[in-house]
Amino acid sequence: MNSLLPEIRNAVRAVIFEDQHVLMQKKFNPQKGVYYTLPGGGQETGETLIQTLERECQEEIGAEVQTRNIVLIADYFKQRSDQSTRHQLEILFYCKVEDGYSPQNGPAPDKGQIGVEWLPLDKLDQYPLMPEFLPDILPEIAEDKEHIYLGQIA
Repeated sequence: MNSLLPEIRNAVRAVIFEDQHVLMQKKFNPQKGVYYTLPGGGQETGETLIQTLERECQEEIGAEVQTRNIVLIADYFKQRSDQSTRHQLEILFYCKVEDGYSPQNGPAPDKGQIGVEWLPLDKLDQYPLMPEFLPDILPEIAEDKEHIYLGQIA
């Protein structure tokens, strides 16, 4: 593993389902092209996980979310553009947006974020998702299959 950064970062993600679709951020990076991620981000000092998730969703997707329970925790070793590796603890929560929510960028979208979309659960393998394990695990989460700790993911 190339230069592992010393800090572990807690990252929370919102898993929001509606009518067999999942809400995803659409991003663009010159090296990766277009790809999709779950809304959410890094926990700041003094924030609870729920506060982090509420702040990130407001910033990125312009929505207040109702946070439910944790559905997944995984260790993720994220390769960064500077060739270093960051150890992240990915914590996914079931969330709900208000009825009638229309996908849109929030007031402070992520770098490279170009949109927010509902993606069909049965076609996730046709989209470039990050991290790469999402197309396999999101349909299982939607079916309430039991997952809490996945261990290390790619």
